Amino acid sequence: MQDVSTFLCHQEDLEEGRARGFDPWGAGRDTVLALRWRGEVRVYRNLCPHLDVAMQYRKDRFMSGDGRHIVCFAHGALFRPEDGVCVLGPCLGQGLEALAVRQDGLGGLWLAAPQEGARAWGSRAST
Repeated sequence: MQDVSTFLCHQEDLEEGRARGFDPWGAGRDTVLALRWRGEVRVYRNLCPHLDVAMQYRKDRFMSGDGRHIVCFAHGALFRPEDGVCVLGPCLGQGLEALAVRQDGLGGLWLAAPQEGARAWGSRAST
């Protein structure tokens, strides 16, 4: 089977406790957010489960002021970085869509492409 993964960034590009946005499939906007949390890389679609809107208020601004949560600045929802579950806000109990990522031998992080038949990237279709 052919590997259809897409390069995201190098692991060293992610700082502990800070999230960054990426446009790995050239959608013209950051469709993915990635962060290192407690030493582990976490990658989520940049969509609030409340109304399917991008979550940052400006480039790479995904974290709450205290740095403990990912925040949707459109609705004020707070999400746990370790699993993407909403702990406060209009989508309480729902979660961000986690994306599979693998690391190559040089520290590069790669995302799997959306499944065939899935709606356009940036939608909430499963990967």
